[in-house]
Amino acid sequence: MADSRLRRLLAFDRQVRRDRAQSPVFLHRRDRRFALDCQDRNQAPSIDRWLAHLARVGGLDDTGDIKAQSQVLSGWHRLMLAFTLVGLIAGALAMAGLLYYEGGQRINLTALLAFAALQTLLALITIVQSAVEWQPWRPLLRRFMPGVSDSALRPLMPALMARIAHAGGVCFGLAGVATLLVLVVIQDLAFGWSTTLSTGAEGYHRLLAALAWPWQHLWPAAVPELSLVEATRFFRAESTDAQTAPERWGQWWPFVMMVWLVYVVFPRLVGLALAQWQIHRGARRALAGHPGMIALEYRMETPTVDTGNEHNDAADSPDVQTAAQCRDLPDSQILICWSGAGDPELPDSLTASHLLTESAGGQRSLEDDLHTIERCGELLAKQSKPAVTLVTRAWEPPIAELADFIEQARQRWPKKTRVALLPLATAPTLAASPSQLAQWLRFADRLKDDRVFISQPEGMN
Repeated sequence: MADSRLRRLLAFDRQVRRDRAQSPVFLHRRDRRFALDCQDRNQAPSIDRWLAHLARVGGLDDTGDIKAQSQVLSGWHRLMLAFTLVGLIAGALAMAGLLYYEGGQRINLTALLAFAALQTLLALITIVQSAVEWQPWRPLLRRFMPGVSDSALRPLMPALMARIAHAGGVCFGLAGVATLLVLVVIQDLAFGWSTTLSTGAEGYHRLLAALAWPWQHLWPAAVPELSLVEATRFFRAESTDAQTAPERWGQWWPFVMMVWLVYVVFPRLVGLALAQWQIHRGARRALAGHPGMIALEYRMETPTVDTGNEHNDAADSPDVQTAAQCRDLPDSQILICWSGAGDPELPDSLTASHLLTESAGGQRSLEDDLHTIERCGELLAKQSKPAVTLVTRAWEPPIAELADFIEQARQRWPKKTRVALLPLATAPTLAASPSQLAQWLRFADRLKDDRVFISQPEGMN
């Protein structure tokens, strides 16, 4: 359920970004009409219905959006899978190491209890870290999951990371229990307790009885008796334990298993449930507090201005006509793919006609974009009719970063350089729809630069 809320948050954020290319009047009319339709059907205008309504009547291709959302979530899922696998392997190795018994020495319960206490402490630290939103691992995420800090899931990163850590911890504990049971069956494990401190058997038994309190009624056999504690103390300086029956050394394993379940596995399960709840609550709060949500609620609740015209244009499509029109693709030798456009395939007419193909935008840094501009500028300076083809995704709205990139490039490239923006559809053989091209024509018109224009591949105009 938490991941469905995450997908809803990502879908809403994506739609809000897309709506930035539309006029406020159009958005108000569109969303008010949706709210009135819901009212007529006695339905609450929920976000799921709003997104489904836009997908149904908007006619927009969401393939790119869904792919982008899947990439964001799949990155977290891959990280959780890695942690669980590491937890399984580490848990088995840790228990095998703790129970290593070569016949001459007892397995020290004190060391086992100390290790279990360490695991409890780590679980508590992870819970507190998520609660106070401390992110010591943030630099690593930025390095190995670029773009995660810019997504709508950024407020949920502490809870998401805590869920991954607790999932790995649960696998660690369960692998330890499984390893213990296997070794109990195939070996004669000899447990004992030892400490350098001057502690008597009575004091040690009181400590163990306090630790065994959670399961004393559930499994009394897993609570050690005082006689067992007295009989299984050992000292490394002693050479033999002839006074203790050999089977008594192995009677500790139920207590060890319950210690592992209660103090290693259970805290991680509690932490995992808390992290899941935090994600559930955080996704709901992030959606409710999203800047686009406030604007959407306002548009749904307030009527549009009545101009006195009897014609109701609520169902009309917005006016997508602009003064700008598509121009012919210039004969350029430089191709720049903006924010992953052209992935995985470019039209055949573009792949073989350029000397230099570069990438910009998206997950690349500003410094990388600057280097791209400089490399293109060196080649443009040698041309008599410099021109650049800048490939974008037609279904994505133009963003301010692209305008900044073009402005920065225009300052560094020869002044007579022509920049042809080429919005591509989802398939190289398809042309962008008129509604998709309209937003890009308005974008080029707002730049107020006659040398920046919109083009389409040959044969698709």
